[in-house]
Amino acid sequence: MRWTWGRGLRLKLVTGVSFALALPAVAIAAESPRGQATQTELSAEIHDLNGRTQATLSVSVAGRDGLPAQGAVVIADKGRQLAGVALDAAGRATTELSLLPGEHSLTASYAGDRAHQSSISQVRPVSAVTGTAPDFTVSVSPAAMTLKQGQSGASTASINPINAASLTAPMFVTLSCSGLPDQATCSFTPENVQVSPNATAPVNSSLVLTTVAQSQAQARVAPSGTSRIALALLLPGALGLAGLAFGARRRRWLSCLSLFACLGLIALGTTACSPLYNYRNHGPSTNLPTPKGTYMLVVTAQSSNGITATTRSTSLVLTVQ
Repeated sequence: MRWTWGRGLRLKLVTGVSFALALPAVAIAAESPRGQATQTELSAEIHDLNGRTQATLSVSVAGRDGLPAQGAVVIADKGRQLAGVALDAAGRATTELSLLPGEHSLTASYAGDRAHQSSISQVRPVSAVTGTAPDFTVSVSPAAMTLKQGQSGASTASINPINAASLTAPMFVTLSCSGLPDQATCSFTPENVQVSPNATAPVNSSLVLTTVAQSQAQARVAPSGTSRIALALLLPGALGLAGLAFGARRRRWLSCLSLFACLGLIALGTTACSPLYNYRNHGPSTNLPTPKGTYMLVVTAQSSNGITATTRSTSLVLTVQ
């Protein structure tokens, strides 16, 4: 009877533990949904501008419940990334791109987020005209980048020549970017690229985006010898001038001299409260981080023949976590 009772107790304990361990597993499974399915739509309007084709692209992304999605969308042509756009609060985005001459198959790919699944739009065929003047387009790949505060990421900016056979001399293109959040920088290597006559292949430049992390460290600068001497003389000098002014109440000229000396002493003391004094003696304040959020950066390529300037642009989405 004792052995049977002990065995029964052991069985009950094992059963209870098994039941307790099963509860968290069910809870975790219930809190880990895959997210809602989404639908991405892409529309394109074509404009012919002096022998080149410019496309106005509109993107919209909505969840299965009909509510707008948030995040980044990448525009691609036959799998080659051209640009990235950031969805607004209504789940929409619009951008303009210059297209190379010929046939194109454009798509918009939504990256998804914690609440929404990724999706891709239907292919939009587009035909671009063929001109005779030398020109170029610019594209970036990858066109969407996610960085944590303090991280850096690299992308490739490509200058795609158009009618380079019409060039009589090399064409130089300067790259730049705008729309960066605070405490973030971008750099191109090289910043100036050269398109040679008869060139058909893209000319690439490395684009690096850098963000800043929160820093609790504060630089300390040792006070200079001059400031220490000034502080050492400040208090005794103030007491001495005050006594001199008190003792010279009947001497008008000595009172005026004391007054000017006191004013000079006050001016010397107030320099210790100036921002420059505080910076030199206490160092800079705590570094601010790059704000979290999603930003649409504009990558601009510009060239000039000395008479007219040619400017082409694309966009890149930066998400800071």
